[in-house]
Amino acid sequence: MAPLSTTYGSSPALLLNTAPASSTGEESSNVSNVVVHPIVLLSVLDHHTRRQEGAGRVIGTLLGRRDGETVEITNCFAVPHAERGDEVAIGKDFNRQMLALHLRANKLETVVGWYATALPDETAEGKFKFIADTSSLIHEFYASECEDDPIHLVVDTSLVNDAMELRAYKSTSVTVKNDVLANIFNEIRLSVKSSESEKICIDKMIAGNTPAGAAASQDENEALKLSMEKLLEMLETASTYVDSVLSDKITPDETIGRDIFESLNSIPRIRPEVFDKMFNDSLQDLLMVTYLSNVTKTQLSISEKLNASLGK
Repeated sequence: MAPLSTTYGSSPALLLNTAPASSTGEESSNVSNVVVHPIVLLSVLDHHTRRQEGAGRVIGTLLGRRDGETVEITNCFAVPHAERGDEVAIGKDFNRQMLALHLRANKLETVVGWYATALPDETAEGKFKFIADTSSLIHEFYASECEDDPIHLVVDTSLVNDAMELRAYKSTSVTVKNDVLANIFNEIRLSVKSSESEKICIDKMIAGNTPAGAAASQDENEALKLSMEKLLEMLETASTYVDSVLSDKITPDETIGRDIFESLNSIPRIRPEVFDKMFNDSLQDLLMVTYLSNVTKTQLSISEKLNASLGK
């Protein structure tokens, strides 16, 4: 884990408000609608499943675009942090290094806010808190990282009722004589939007986890196995024929000999060391694909629940 370079403490009182920001506080941004892409939610869930043992929640940086009153969240990355009491330590250097890498890949994206997973509510069993006491401290950090007021996205990973609850907030500071007394997190409208390519990928992931998809995959593997067995049988037959001709056990047939010659001649001639390198490279690619497939399989059950959220 990267070193945590920024620490915030002495959290102001935190208020949660689901109504529009009141005039008693400092006016917040005019953002009224947040659109999030499925890849962001999958990344948050992956971060949550890989969190360190004993970690209460995970946080990360949201990337996207602003267009008037709408913020579109298209990407994100995890940021290491630690919480103890009313203090929060955030990997500021790590965040900026990751941001620089992402901006090199897509200069159109900017920091639009931060995400967090919901925390278990210690006062009510089975319930989760979307806003923690230290959320205002983290929000202050991202206020310095964003050109505009940051958006806070909270993902409930408990998957109660086989659905994933999402909430988006913007913050309003309550000040008296320029002193911040509290932060009011106002919930704003949130929707999930899939691009055509994202929808195709999600549908494919879900289809692959159904009995029909599993059966299709099994049929493909079985067909490949039968083809390889048939090829091995044919090679053994050809080898036996050649051995029999060389040992004068049978009379050679020119037609069969010509067919064997043409078949062997159609195979590219590759030096053994070159073939070994090609094979090892191909094997590494196969292992990587297998690894990525296994990572995907760990999220298939979550994908079904995500699909249910998309249909809402």
